Amino acid sequence: MKYFACLLIAGTCLLQTTQAQSFKLGVKVGGNMNKIEGKSFNDGFKFAYHAGAFAEINFNKKWGIQPEVLWNQMGGVPSNFQTVYGQATNVNISSLFSGDNVFKLDYLSIPILLRYTTVGGLFTFNVGPQFGIVLQQDKTLIQSGQDAFKSGDFSMVAGLQLNLLMLRVYGRYNIGLTNINNIDKSDKWTSQQLQVGLGIKL
Repeated sequence: MKYFACLLIAGTCLLQTTQAQSFKLGVKVGGNMNKIEGKSFNDGFKFAYHAGAFAEINFNKKWGIQPEVLWNQMGGVPSNFQTVYGQATNVNISSLFSGDNVFKLDYLSIPILLRYTTVGGLFTFNVGPQFGIVLQQDKTLIQSGQDAFKSGDFSMVAGLQLNLLMLRVYGRYNIGLTNINNIDKSDKWTSQQLQVGLGIKL
């Protein structure tokens, strides 16, 4: 299913590109403040990174789309994991976590964002869906042969971008819409992410 979704996204971008008035590519890098919402996890945000490439496909001076392909890191700290899952998973809780109690997930994130650029081109508003595929997850969280997190995540993205010639300065908020808990239904886990970064239009 996740591969079909990626092909559908790629096909949509290709179709829209053929109808565009302008097409630009760029690269970007930035930081994330991540949080897993759920009673098994700490309420605080944890820092991580993202990097990747983007395209600006403009249909006119105001409207366009902005597809991206990102390596996107998610992190968090379990807090009440033992209370919720200690007996249910038959796992030795003392071996669940790494030394600093922080776990990390590496995602391939594919946001497809609608672009609206203000008069003068200084600011661009972005909003749209994002599909994430887990590339690697920390095996210290569950050591019973079961991955703790589902392989895919669907979220919505909203943000603001400052355009300074070739430079892009942006901030975004991503909110997960799917339950990424792959263990059972005892606790619902959803992702939240604040992103800031810099991009360069090539």
